[in-house]
Amino acid sequence: MLKIPNILTIGRIILVPILVFVFFLPGTLGDWLSCGIFVLASFTDFVDGFLARLLKQQSRLGEMLDPIADKIIVVTALILLVKNDTITNTNIIAAIIILCREILVSGLREYLAKFKLKMPVSQLAKVKTFFQMFSISILLAGNSGDKLLGGYGLEIGITLLWLSAILTVYTGYDYIKKGIDHALD
Repeated sequence: MLKIPNILTIGRIILVPILVFVFFLPGTLGDWLSCGIFVLASFTDFVDGFLARLLKQQSRLGEMLDPIADKIIVVTALILLVKNDTITNTNIIAAIIILCREILVSGLREYLAKFKLKMPVSQLAKVKTFFQMFSISILLAGNSGDKLLGGYGLEIGITLLWLSAILTVYTGYDYIKKGIDHALD
């Protein structure tokens, strides 16, 4: 439990209620703290896996908690962004696509685990995660980030959210196909 990758993963889970709290702070402070906490959580997602492999500290606890931590932080951020009308109208579809894929892939992994089969993360899924985290970070920066990006922050964030939603569909289909192929064998 006290391995560095596990501590980082648990830390990412602990950041979720802090993200919720700072999200509701008014003005620039809330914008930048929300963005910063999400960026920190996203960075620890990369670092914990890297360190686990580098230090040979992979564990069952880490295998279980890492995808849960990822999903909790992303789902929380998307809900907050929809709640405060940063993600609105048809753009909510992109958020729903991402949320549904997270639930679907989690269920599929759980099903395949019964057969001791693992679904390794594809390179394209890693690219999807990057765009997803980047877009959410921009959107969490709110009006402050929008100003920093010349008034285009919201458009950039929403465009990247849709790009990650499209990649989400593609990579989700790939995972589902593998799961269905196994179920039919």
